[in-house]
Parts: sequence; C-alpha cells; structure tokens
Amino acid sequence: MSSSFKLSPSELTFLWDECPRCFYLKVASGIGRPSAPFPSIFNRIDRLMKDFFQDRPTAEFTADLPPGRVRFGNRWVTSAPIELPGRVNKAYLRGIFDTVVEFDDGSYGVIDFKTSESKPEHVAFYSRQLHAYAYALEHPAGNAFSLSPITRLGLLCVEPVAMDRAPDGRMAYLGSVTWLECPLDMDGFLAFIGDVLALLDLPEPPESSPKCSYCLYRLEARQHGY
Repeated sequence: MSSSFKLSPSELTFLWDECPRCFYLKVASGIGRPSAPFPSIFNRIDRLMKDFFQDRPTAEFTADLPPGRVRFGNRWVTSAPIELPGRVNKAYLRGIFDTVVEFDDGSYGVIDFKTSESKPEHVAFYSRQLHAYAYALEHPAGNAFSLSPITRLGLLCVEPVAMDRAPDGRMAYLGSVTWLECPLDMDGFLAFIGDVLALLDLPEPPESSPKCSYCLYRLEARQHGY
C-alpha cells in the first residue's frame, strides 16, 4: 500500500543535504530533530524586509527583472500529489513562500529574501526550495492558492554594508541589494523528487551522514545504554 508524504520546501534544501537518515525519519515517521532556538531579531528583519518591498515595482530594487510589482507574500501553498514512474509512494509539497512578483506580461516570479552576502553557491542551494514553491503554485491541490505561469526564480540578497543616522536621530543600516537568478528547470526538479521518493520507498531508514551531529548523539546515547 502506497503512502503520500508531505514534503516541506525548506526540508528539501537543508535537511536533505545534511542527513538522509534524519530526512527519512522526519518525513516517513514524523520523528523530527529537536528544534533549536531561533533569534527573534531575524524574524523581525524578515518581516520588515517583506513589508518594505510589498507593492514596489521591480525597477526600484533590480534592473535584472522584467517590469512588474511585488504582489503576494507569506502565502501557504499545497501541491497536488506527485506520482512518478517506478516509485511506490507519492508526495505533495506544502509550505509558505516569501514573495511572488507579478510581471506586466501576466507571468510570475518566486523570490526568497536573504539578509546576507550574495554568493553564487546560494543559487544551487536554494534552487529546490524555489522550484517547490513554483511547482505547488502551478499544480495546486484542490482550492489551494495558485498562480501560473511561473517564469522566474531567484534570491534578493540584502547585505548590510554600513550604518548612518536618520534625520530623526535613529541609526539605520545601509545595505547593498543583489539579484541572484535561479534557472528554471522543472524537469530537473521532478528528477530530484524521484530521488526523494526512492529514499522514502526504502523499508527502513538509511545510514546517517557521517557528520550528522544529531545521529552521532543518538548513537553515543545507545552505546551508553540510553
């Protein structure tokens, strides 16, 4: 009997790369890693950034995107089930995207905001997450939020580079803004989902990553009889 597993876009980026065993346990068995505290200041910066860019035209923050305007932010998306040849199980995508731009030609772009230095390796690292949102928007489950066609994916990186004093006396960070384009390759993304389903088709969890601190902790606890 087959199962339909929920895949979080962020887990396809971080957890998948870090440890196949932890990924399997989380998705197939619902056994997640212990959550670590996340500094609230980063959540606040994220909210301020999204509020600042909301409804702004693309020309105000990059010349690398077609004419359009930031329209949608922080929306839940859920995809229809993904069934692939040769795979026993299927999966669906569910998560919250950062931002979607509506271009003047009627197409859309999915954007993730990053408060960080722009690095070329970020494109490959976050590609799966961006493609997951794009797929869910174009292949929604039932009445889930949908937009189509998705024609652009990328990261908008804001890197703090200086400080200045505002007219009212408050201090302000000044940042450089860089657009990092993520090539749209939905066939490649579905091939990756095939690899994910191949892992989830296994009857038991795979071996852990040698450097996974969570699995090393579990192993040491077992070796001490705990």
